[in-house]
Amino acid sequence: MTPPAKPRPRSAAIFARAQEIFPGGVNSPVRAFRSVGGTPLIIDHASGSRIFDVDGNEYLDFIGSWGPLILGHAHPAVVRAIADQAARGTTFGMTTELEVELAACIQRAMPAMEKLRFVSSGTEAAMSAVRLARAATARNYIVKFNGCYHGHADSFLSEAGSGLATLGIPASPGVPPAIAALTLNIPYNDSRAVEQVFAAHAGEIAAVIVEPIAANMGVVAPEGGFLSDLREITRRAGALLIIDEVITGFRVARGGAQGLLSIEPDLTLLGKIIGGGLPVAAYGGRRDLMDLIAPSGTVYQAGTLSGNPLAMRAGIETLRVVEAPGFYEALAEKSAHFVAGLRRMLAERKYPAQLSAFGSLLTLFFSPERVRDFETAKRADAKRYAAFFWEMMNHGILLAPSQFEAAFVSAAHSIQDLDRTTDACRESLAAVFRN
Repeated sequence: MTPPAKPRPRSAAIFARAQEIFPGGVNSPVRAFRSVGGTPLIIDHASGSRIFDVDGNEYLDFIGSWGPLILGHAHPAVVRAIADQAARGTTFGMTTELEVELAACIQRAMPAMEKLRFVSSGTEAAMSAVRLARAATARNYIVKFNGCYHGHADSFLSEAGSGLATLGIPASPGVPPAIAALTLNIPYNDSRAVEQVFAAHAGEIAAVIVEPIAANMGVVAPEGGFLSDLREITRRAGALLIIDEVITGFRVARGGAQGLLSIEPDLTLLGKIIGGGLPVAAYGGRRDLMDLIAPSGTVYQAGTLSGNPLAMRAGIETLRVVEAPGFYEALAEKSAHFVAGLRRMLAERKYPAQLSAFGSLLTLFFSPERVRDFETAKRADAKRYAAFFWEMMNHGILLAPSQFEAAFVSAAHSIQDLDRTTDACRESLAAVFRN
């Protein structure tokens, strides 16, 4: 492993204190840098495409808080909106017009969300949607795909990608076997496996939940008719299709992956970008389904901080910026330039590595084979990725400290930033494959 060249004594000291207070020294596992080794970063502040640690080191950031910062860090319009709202009140525990305004922005972009409800995290959105699906269908089983991550509720913690893949945990202890047995895990991008599981559990499956573009086993795009097959199979079987757009919603397009790829879900999960960097998520879909949620119906779900006014203001302002004409075209152009440069470099050097990308999402897999599902993702060389991670850190580039996560291009990244990163990749890969 390449040791970090930049000194970080304050980070080391703060992390030592954190380890006495938090499990593993962190409040979310991937932050611990376990799969890449070394001392985790302790962040002080960030602006635009740059992030700064407590030791004063500057990094060009491709984590973007794991996806929500499509505008970059501390976008002035978002900061002004949050500050203005904080002066008016940070939480009321009551309904505000802001909730209605943000929901209307979402509905204009995603008409399949005829009604929706705000919650505070993607995990809440996913577990609430599954509860609703079970109630609506009077069925218990759900189908999920190996390597897709839908939060840390009990129903989703087997072969779940993201942090579990990073730590090498196939399934979490503490999940009762009876609950785990109600989740049927099958390979991503495998329509035949979907047909087979529905045949084996005829009339018993409440819903299929899927990331339309997988981003928690690293970025893996849907193949051919995979998503349209899911829509056809679920409709035929009387099951619901839940599209998890926590990452892809307002990231790959204004209407999310469902609009871009012409897939009509029964229920949609959103998060990340709709909160502009603050904690917020949502689930929503067909009116008849959402009217089953209390107090309209009897399926219970609640949250004291749901629709928090600070998050609503941040989300409204973020969506206002991304809805401007040409925003997504400019982001796509920059991302395509970046991806093309990286792919050219990989082809010239003939490295055993694959760049998997969809729009402004990308992952460099250290694997000689194309990655199309969780099994092929897991065969990537995580140790080589760790060496690459530190080489890039030494060039002032911050990537996800895990082979199984995405890198995010934001509107704040300039072409110069991206070309600098391509040059850093060239030098870093040369060092990694020399060793």
